[in-house]
Amino acid sequence: MGRVSRTTLSVAVAIALPVALSGCGMSLFFPVVEESTPYPEDVDAALEPFYSQVLRWDQCGEFLCSTARAPLDWDEPSADEIELALIRQPAQADKVGSLLLNPGGPGVSGYDVVAASIDLAVTETVQDRYDVVGFDPRGVGRSTAVTCMKPKEIDDVLYGVAPGSRGSNGWITGQNELTHSLGQACLRNTGPLLANVDTLSAARDLDLMRAVLGEEQLDYLGFSYGAYLGTIYAGTFPDKVGRLVLDGAIDPSLGESQITLAQAQGVETALRSYLAACMPAATCPFQGTIDDGMAMVRSILDAVSKNPIPSADGRTVGADTLLIAIAAPLYSVDTWPALDTLFTTILAGKPDFALTLVDGYYGRTAEGTYTSNLFEALRAVRCLDYPAQNNVSVMKEQGKALTDAAPYLGPYFAYSDLSCLSWPFQSENVPGPVAAPGAAPILVLGTTNDPSTPYQWAVNVASQLESGVLVTRQGDGHTAFNKGNACVDTTVEQYLIEGVVPPVDVLC
Repeated sequence: MGRVSRTTLSVAVAIALPVALSGCGMSLFFPVVEESTPYPEDVDAALEPFYSQVLRWDQCGEFLCSTARAPLDWDEPSADEIELALIRQPAQADKVGSLLLNPGGPGVSGYDVVAASIDLAVTETVQDRYDVVGFDPRGVGRSTAVTCMKPKEIDDVLYGVAPGSRGSNGWITGQNELTHSLGQACLRNTGPLLANVDTLSAARDLDLMRAVLGEEQLDYLGFSYGAYLGTIYAGTFPDKVGRLVLDGAIDPSLGESQITLAQAQGVETALRSYLAACMPAATCPFQGTIDDGMAMVRSILDAVSKNPIPSADGRTVGADTLLIAIAAPLYSVDTWPALDTLFTTILAGKPDFALTLVDGYYGRTAEGTYTSNLFEALRAVRCLDYPAQNNVSVMKEQGKALTDAAPYLGPYFAYSDLSCLSWPFQSENVPGPVAAPGAAPILVLGTTNDPSTPYQWAVNVASQLESGVLVTRQGDGHTAFNKGNACVDTTVEQYLIEGVVPPVDVLC
């Protein structure tokens, strides 16, 4: 089975996660220790049972865990319901409120981030003053989840190599057929939920969680896709916006092809920064100029595209897999040294380290299982959020544009529309700017050399929002908050805890 070619870096994950903690959330085995009093909302009668529900919190290790009920379909709330898993770390000092956290994705577990990596997401200063609440969005993890395939079948999709030369009619047909097979498996095993995991539905869930936590307005920290979710929330519920931080913002006015092009440029720019840091060292696998290094990376991708490197476990490293292995360490300067090892081992014809990097990206264990349903949820959400066009000639023209904009990596970002072309449910979303008129001030964070969510997107979102305030981190890596920049961290902390809004855009 070949791999679906969606090389867009849509897993925009800001937080690196250890293996999920399996002991949390099993409320059957823990006594209820407290309850949340819902905020009295004036909602339609069909929504009242959801907005008035009482959350019962169980002790789960160091945290408190609960489950909320939400409508399966927000347009028909009385038809059926789903569950949303939440985990909470109570404030250590005088409580400001509840801070809902989304680390990215789509498909990343906010529950696991709080359970296993809260210090990577939220500074101690914010933890002291807020109940930090992680949650798994609809379709993800411990919430009612998208389920598609067995692990071996997922391996075939993620690590297989499609027959035929890239961009040929046969290759395109094969990719489209695979998308259809994957989508039908998801439909069989997930059911009606598959049509209802779009970001707008998740934003409505977010408002429900705000209310059942007892909060009149939403305080929220969203990274990457989580910033996009926060943007959609602000546009849908501007009067409920409290203190929103959108870190690594995604421009809601962009379509699939525009996002793919910008990310291809972002990864190339970040790769140049890596090469500039690497080349002075004797151990660097590249020599010459930065353009020489970029050309060498392109030649490596071309080589494994024609002759994928097989591994002992039956998987292969082709160009799509190698592109993910290159992009993932670019998310943080701290992981750039992994690229030295990656390129050294690939040049030696050894695939294992590349597979290790990609396994970490998708949450695959050494035993061949998956710690989450990130891949399946990612595909389901993206296909509902972004319309796919079916004109192959247009795809090929977009491929040329990608090559012009990102000459070294761009060709391997092409044909991303194929990943949703034969999906069971087509997107009805129309991309457009979000103004959120009347909303309280919103902080929009961008990093100047972000490989996954280009800085220009943060500039765009801050200007589109009537109350947007731009905070710029000058540097490399994905997202800005809690990344060691004191200027960014202080600005965010003062905003969240004291409500201090910068009088002008902030440059850090």
